Amino acid sequence: MSRVRITVWNEYLHEIENELVRAVYPDGIHAEVASALEEHLDAEVRTATLRQPQHGLTPEVLDDTDVLFWWGHKAHAEVADDVVERVHAAVLSGMGLVVLHSGHVSKVFKRVLGTSGWLRWREADEKERLWNLQPSHPILEGVPDHFELEQEEMYGERFDVPEPDELLMLSWFQGGEVFRSLCTWRRGHGRVVYFRPGHEAYPTYRHPHVRRILANAAAYAARRVSVDVRKPIQVAALEPVPNAGKEHIG
Repeated sequence: MSRVRITVWNEYLHEIENELVRAVYPDGIHAEVASALEEHLDAEVRTATLRQPQHGLTPEVLDDTDVLFWWGHKAHAEVADDVVERVHAAVLSGMGLVVLHSGHVSKVFKRVLGTSGWLRWREADEKERLWNLQPSHPILEGVPDHFELEQEEMYGERFDVPEPDELLMLSWFQGGEVFRSLCTWRRGHGRVVYFRPGHEAYPTYRHPHVRRILANAAAYAARRVSVDVRKPIQVAALEPVPNAGKEHIG
């Protein structure tokens, strides 16, 4: 099997503009996520950020990507609609998409799933306990039945997403809320994963179980086929058909 080709996308704004975030992720959240993937996978990992031309997601980059990671927060509106459509088409064609934390209201996530992505939230430095609901699933290989993050931003139900094809983890928060924190969907030929933890002010992406889940999700969601879904395909009949040459409207 060839090496998985991964692109990690990040706004890369908090780390530049906020000293607290820069202290946690001096090289950017994208660099920390990339390091987790390289730690666990034989993969080709590149990064892309908002301020690059075409947000670093040119047609050539997406054609060369098996799975795209997406972290966004404060600049969802700045993501160009044509890039969103390009990513959506790539997912339908077979590219995997792993959306992290506040990417739940990104244009890309909402376009792919077709819902608002809204939820309840609170930032209060509270403990999060994540429960492993499907220990036999490949994304949860090597992950215990539960683990804790001492400080995280709270996300609470209801999470406005389509019913997940697979619900893999459930979070409980110190304030009492619960949340569907690791979910998968199929869209076209692509696999979509949402993983909740990852607020920019906490070192969540250095937690060993979080890093393992990121890598497992990349392997699970990676492209298996490449199918051009941008237009219907006209084909010749395999067997004789009386009206095969007749023009139809449609």
